[in-house]
Amino acid sequence: MVKKKQLIEQIKVVINKLEEDNTKDLNSGVLQLIYIRYKKALEILENNEDIKGINILGGVRAYMDSYNDYQNPLLGELHKAEKIIKELL
Repeated sequence: MVKKKQLIEQIKVVINKLEEDNTKDLNSGVLQLIYIRYKKALEILENNEDIKGINILGGVRAYMDSYNDYQNPLLGELHKAEKIIKELL
């Protein structure tokens, strides 16, 4: 249960970072896909649905393949969320 709460908080961090730093890029492309997946993951967790429906793994790779911005702090936050979900699955 502790890990689930950590995941919820980490997903909120990622969503906030996306909304604050990448507003104009959330309407298309990889960032939109990542954003939609994280919003859906938060919905699943808040509604106590099956966590197997969460599809956030691969976001770090998708971002790096598309943007080559390895210094972006968003990558660290995405990695933290992916690490927690791996522990839960």
